[in-house]
Amino acid sequence: MNNKYFYKILILLTIPLIISLKNANENNYYIKNQYPLKSTPYSELPLGSIKPNGWLKNQLEIMANGLTGNLDSVYSKVIGERNGWLGGDGDGWERGPYWVDGLLPLAYLLDNEKLIEKTKPWIEWSLNNQQENGYFGPIPFETEPIKEQGLQKGNRRDWWPHMVMLKVLKQYYMATNDKRVIELMTNYFKYQLKELPKTPLDHWTYWANRRGGDNLMIVYWLYNITKEPFLLELGEILFNQTHPWTDHFLKGTLIDHNSFHCVNLAQGMKQPIIYYQKDSDEKYIKAVKKALSDLKKYHGQPQGMYGADEHLHGNNPNQGSEFCSSVELMFSLEKMLAITGDTQFADHLELITFNALPAQATDDFNNRQYFQSANQVKITRANRNFEWNHGHKQTDAVFGKFTGYPCCTSNMHQGWPKFTQNLWYSTDDNGLAALIYSPSTVNAKVSDGIDIKFTETTNYPFDDKIRFSFESKKNVKFPLHLRIPKWCKNPVLKINGKKTNFDVSNQIIKINRKWKNGDFIELQLPMEISISRWYENSLAVERGPLVYALKIDEEWKKINNTKDPEVYGEYYYEVFPKSDWNYGILYNYKTGLNNYEIIKKKFTDKYPWNIKNAPIEIKVAAKKINEWKIYNDTPGPIPYSHPWEFDNPGNSTIVNNFPSNEPIEMITLIPYGCTTLRISEFPIVR
Repeated sequence: MNNKYFYKILILLTIPLIISLKNANENNYYIKNQYPLKSTPYSELPLGSIKPNGWLKNQLEIMANGLTGNLDSVYSKVIGERNGWLGGDGDGWERGPYWVDGLLPLAYLLDNEKLIEKTKPWIEWSLNNQQENGYFGPIPFETEPIKEQGLQKGNRRDWWPHMVMLKVLKQYYMATNDKRVIELMTNYFKYQLKELPKTPLDHWTYWANRRGGDNLMIVYWLYNITKEPFLLELGEILFNQTHPWTDHFLKGTLIDHNSFHCVNLAQGMKQPIIYYQKDSDEKYIKAVKKALSDLKKYHGQPQGMYGADEHLHGNNPNQGSEFCSSVELMFSLEKMLAITGDTQFADHLELITFNALPAQATDDFNNRQYFQSANQVKITRANRNFEWNHGHKQTDAVFGKFTGYPCCTSNMHQGWPKFTQNLWYSTDDNGLAALIYSPSTVNAKVSDGIDIKFTETTNYPFDDKIRFSFESKKNVKFPLHLRIPKWCKNPVLKINGKKTNFDVSNQIIKINRKWKNGDFIELQLPMEISISRWYENSLAVERGPLVYALKIDEEWKKINNTKDPEVYGEYYYEVFPKSDWNYGILYNYKTGLNNYEIIKKKFTDKYPWNIKNAPIEIKVAAKKINEWKIYNDTPGPIPYSHPWEFDNPGNSTIVNNFPSNEPIEMITLIPYGCTTLRISEFPIVR
């Protein structure tokens, strides 16, 4: 064949392929992984695409009116104009970026111009003051600064706080598309590429070494925009200089007490799966799953967290769990869910969000508890069996602005906003996914770039019904992914009011259909009572994504702090029980709970997370255990519940455990997140 005709035919055959690839690229409306990074099933939507509704919107508005929206005035010594991230001579480490890491997504989720304005000085100073060599952030001191109480002035070149500000800048770009962010990050990562071989992540402090996955995450995100090859080279350096989490997880190191710092572990949990995008070895996913399993087995508590006050400290329900750990583990689970599509991470995320998170801050979001415990019946300034009582100042359990340690005062703000930002994802099949559930509205592009809108109406997690209402100017075909939680055995799906059969694959329903304006989906996730077993074989009561805890009447006392107000604030709150707490639950290993009743109350969007507004209760048969008393202002050793006990030798009938001569009472359990004082791990009685 003549070469001229051969090439003409080749060109004609190639044109459709070129057009197809061009269209595929144009359909990529959201930032998705680029070769050689592994394609992910789900991708983040631009910040502001998702809006909270109902009780969730109320929660974010409370934060806007509370510490999140006003920390700059409440904590002005640290977050004020002297902060190094604003060019000042004061605090120049993590606390300023921590605050903005929660404030900025909150501001854009609520379209709150006042809060958006508060974020701008932090963003603009970073963008406008990058040095020629690529370094950005607080200007290092030529000589060691004079120490001031409460300020972290040194270590300005430390890699760790820069990682937090990179997360802030990434969110800012996702909200505004400000190209200056791309320029700053590109120059900073070139600086890192040059400097890290000489001054590795643990050069100034060990925190960056433990938390390098946060840095790697942003490097990969930028690569997906610029495709600069040097970023992949930098990624390898960051991975190799970060603590070898994969090896530790696979070796089972989490078994040991004191093996890892609680927040480092929460952040490090995602690092193997962040790197899995580059190296698709299944060992990285296996390592994280083993870590979560070991964590639950050896240190776990029912609300999804773990005993670690400061380092891992076992699964006694009196051990503390730090607020920073909750919000950082939530963020790790959100990232791992999107990368893998594994709904185990979504189930765990909801467990923390709907139980641990609301329990650790006051209703007005103006005070917080540094350590919470699964069983806590007095909240006082006293020594407890925590690994750290922070200089024996004994404020780790009380509610205050700066009690315990002030890192959480700055870092707690990211929890609810980032959870909201991850309610919806773009999918790899040009559709949309709702993998965790709360009242919200999403505006997104699907298929060939058609603008669509879903409104999610629900009182979940208190109620099992979720409605998705669809709006679009055009009819459009695309898949909608919906998660079926592992705890749900008999989900029901209706499309436009008609019950519909469906297939579930890996706990996901994919509804692939041509949608028209006004369509609606109704998903029901029936919630059944279940029992989980914990420390000393104790029992926790669960229903759906909620753990239930004993309702204990509370007496709050405001304490004027005359001992050390310059450290822990001018006041804090102690909380005392006004009703009995030392109960065991009647339970039979064959028949389950002896007797129970579920009571649904009127739901209010106005802060359902307290005793007064708790929208659901469970009445359950119980007996008081008089031998179970307070020790160190915590419940004393929990009576052991033996899994096998016999009526008499030779009789294999399994009976209940701890003998109590007290009368049977019907005690009230409410959602864990609605409690301040609580018992959530109960002995079994007979």
